[in-house]
Amino acid sequence: MDYFKKLLALLKIEQEEDKRSYQALTESTSVNERRASGLTWYPIAIRDTEMGRADYLTVEVERTTHQDIPTQLRFGAAATLFSNHDPKTDRVEGTITWQGGDRLKISLRTDELPEWSRDGKLGIDLLFDDNSYDEMQNALKLAMELSEKKEEGRLVHILSGAQKPTFDTEFHPFQLPTLNPSQQEAVNKILSANELAIVHGPPGTGKTTTLVQAIKAIAKNDNRKILVVAPSNAAVDLLSDKLSGAGLNVLRVGNPARVSERLTSLTLDSKMADHQQMKEIKRMKKQASEFRNMAHKYKRNFGKAERDQRKALFDEARNIMKQVENTEQYIIEDLMNKAQVITATLVGANHYTVRNLKYHTVVIDEAGQALEPACWIPILKGKKVVLAGDHCQLSPTIKSNEAAQKGLATTLLEKCVSAHPEAVVLLQEQYRMHETIMGYSSSVFYADQLKAHASVAGHLLFTEDTPLNFVDTAGCGFEERLDGTSTTNPEEAAFVFKHLLQLVTALQPHYREQDFPSIAIISPYRQQIQLLKEQLENNPELKVYGSKISVNTIDSFQGQERDIVYISMTRSNADSKIGFLADIRRMNVAMTRARKKLVVIGDSGTLSQEAFYAGFISYAEQHNAYQSAWEFMVD
Repeated sequence: MDYFKKLLALLKIEQEEDKRSYQALTESTSVNERRASGLTWYPIAIRDTEMGRADYLTVEVERTTHQDIPTQLRFGAAATLFSNHDPKTDRVEGTITWQGGDRLKISLRTDELPEWSRDGKLGIDLLFDDNSYDEMQNALKLAMELSEKKEEGRLVHILSGAQKPTFDTEFHPFQLPTLNPSQQEAVNKILSANELAIVHGPPGTGKTTTLVQAIKAIAKNDNRKILVVAPSNAAVDLLSDKLSGAGLNVLRVGNPARVSERLTSLTLDSKMADHQQMKEIKRMKKQASEFRNMAHKYKRNFGKAERDQRKALFDEARNIMKQVENTEQYIIEDLMNKAQVITATLVGANHYTVRNLKYHTVVIDEAGQALEPACWIPILKGKKVVLAGDHCQLSPTIKSNEAAQKGLATTLLEKCVSAHPEAVVLLQEQYRMHETIMGYSSSVFYADQLKAHASVAGHLLFTEDTPLNFVDTAGCGFEERLDGTSTTNPEEAAFVFKHLLQLVTALQPHYREQDFPSIAIISPYRQQIQLLKEQLENNPELKVYGSKISVNTIDSFQGQERDIVYISMTRSNADSKIGFLADIRRMNVAMTRARKKLVVIGDSGTLSQEAFYAGFISYAEQHNAYQSAWEFMVD
């Protein structure tokens, strides 16, 4: 089918670009630079080793320095153990089987640690992730095969736009008094759908609450197994936590990003550790380890009898480990049978422990950020699919401009919303923003269908305050600068804090330090974020509120909210060039993080060349929210 041939071709372009940029980054950088990028742990200490599945050795390591650097080393990733003595030859590849805090376990294809692991400092390097691409390609090929079959391929035909979804016409609607009318409608759409339901959840509309209730109803009514997936570990964690809190038996495949006791207890490792058969497994592993240690005591210069004895000991160790594998498999199957909901990332849905499971319903959350080829991995495991997300917010990250422009940037959610409007329910009531903050986003992205719940519609920081400000820096001489590959605006960064300081002073009579409002300062540009962070560091009057103020890029705030949000637009030039500010979905995310006050600071002369920003400035003027930066310049 041409649909999947095109996707496979685009995925190949993306893989090649991803590999090229990864190799360029790793081949030309030192171990210290790779460590700073989160690609390397160095130095590390080996804390434990144990025999793993087949002929693999599982090694637990700990990074002993630079623990504050965020890491890209994750469960399921390919990695290599290396020695700084000769990193080109002294290395052995493996897979990360667990990662938590500053420790990880790596499964190496060897039955003992190499000699060089005792010399020099050791490290762990992240390898290029071919595995995820292989999983995506295999899923697309399988979908293409299914598309040739009439009955088996029905779900594939619907999702690729060739057929229409159907709904149970005799379904009796579910009544849940805790949900608002559009949430109620979404739950009933999910329950009545035979193949596809779509929950379109704009910011603050309770998408997670809606999904939890629908999943609970499916599990309770039909006693059918459900797979719940999302593109990021953070999104999987949120749903796992909420579903478990709703009383469902949840099994989290992979490592949670948030290492909380509650989430860790949902993982396969944790549930296996509590299983009654684990004592027997520990006893067998210890025995296998003893046989292996005895075998290692034989030196290299020995005769036939010693060689036979060494081989017999290794064989015995392997036989015991085979029994361990069988017992572990029994435990895994037992836990899987008891679980009502399996949760994982999109690629994690194909982890060896759950690879062959089939489900009645597959729920893909944050589908607006999910790469379509990755969605097909879980989809092919189910009879019915629920897509939930918002295609008017951030789209997936794509490395190749060519692949993005040719269609890889268009998500399965977008395609299905367009092809199957009958399957879509828009959640219409939001519980986050003052109605003035919500208004512009609602008119541009959601056809004016959003409404603010009574509890938030008029909430303010204090009675005399306003919920929205656009502060226009036009004519102030705040010129942007090119800083490496990113853009900065130092004068605008300084002005943000001048404005914030005035607001904080106005807030002080109304709040104690401990219940002071939360504040986010965001910008689309990484270098501007650096400048803003430096400004905050050097501002003693704001230091006291340090724990309440976050400074970061727009992307990092998706899914989050704060009482007050400042957006530093950064761009200000005579040519009216706005770069990737033209991605208005990114600005939709930025403008909808604020609960009680949104302050946008930018140059109207540069911004208003784009219709979206011209419209926003007009909206601000209509709501008495427009101010010139000149008003704040006079001390």
